[in-house]
Amino acid sequence: MQDRRALLKVCAAAALTASVFSGAAVAADNYPSKPIRLVVPFPAGGTTDLVGRLYADKLGQALGQTVVVENKGGAGGSIGSSYVASAAPDGYTLGLATVSTHGINPAVYPKLPFDVLKDFTPISNLAAVPNIMTVNPNRVAARNMADFVKAAKAEPGKYTYASAGNGSVSHMMGELFKSASGTDLMHVPYRGVGPALNDALAGQVDVMYDNLPSTLPHVQAGKLIALAVATPKRVAALPDVPTFAEVGLAPVNDPSWFGLVAPAKLPKEILDKLSAAVKQAAADPAVKERLVSLGAEPVGNSPDAFAKQIADEVEKNKRIAQTANIKVD
Repeated sequence: MQDRRALLKVCAAAALTASVFSGAAVAADNYPSKPIRLVVPFPAGGTTDLVGRLYADKLGQALGQTVVVENKGGAGGSIGSSYVASAAPDGYTLGLATVSTHGINPAVYPKLPFDVLKDFTPISNLAAVPNIMTVNPNRVAARNMADFVKAAKAEPGKYTYASAGNGSVSHMMGELFKSASGTDLMHVPYRGVGPALNDALAGQVDVMYDNLPSTLPHVQAGKLIALAVATPKRVAALPDVPTFAEVGLAPVNDPSWFGLVAPAKLPKEILDKLSAAVKQAAADPAVKERLVSLGAEPVGNSPDAFAKQIADEVEKNKRIAQTANIKVD
């Protein structure tokens, strides 16, 4: 009798397991059968939000289902990212990942509520956005990188650089520049890009590190002088401005990026569908035209390539944070 009961329990467990896997397979086959939520971990109106909405529209067309953008800003992107990490891995909650949320924050915030390498399924890098180093022409005599580095080395600590705040992309870029160039610039943190850029334009600081879209109009107007861009190739809008690699500062040459992630343990069938949809969206001429107008480029790489990119970014920023003793409470 006991043997029979044990056998019945085993059979019941096997049947339950089979039904779970069968249900998951059916769900994957029918995916997506309802609207998808795309969480942007920053307020509406910024570059991250723009990239998210641009891709949401095209992903919806590729998947045959509505993709709704939901802004959940706060705590440097951690609130929205945490929401995605804790969601069900069914493909109906996706998140916008940025170089800040998934590349820098793990290196500078000691108590993040998630692990970017374990709690997410990387899907694809959506867009690469060049970063740029500029100087105020009324405060800095140099008009090229070689002259600026020479001047900065001659007077250590004289020149100041503005960032969007401690642990921001611009802060990490500024510290990486100092290390790569052998210069000593004084860091002046602000509460966001806007105030930092305003003071750079007003001549309150010497140097500004920023992403290209927000700085480009001021370079084109001659209010700021571009010394180099962080991107694999020169930017069409600024053809005379070299990349950091061209001026001998290859470690600084990484652009910012915006990617798509899902919660961990996303079924492979759903991941494959999302990956294919991203590639289709990234190849859309309208997407490329809009991104290029912002100084960005569509990417659409594979889940494995994007996973490696995130891991490499975290490792790089941990080294920068350790060298410069950067930690944000």
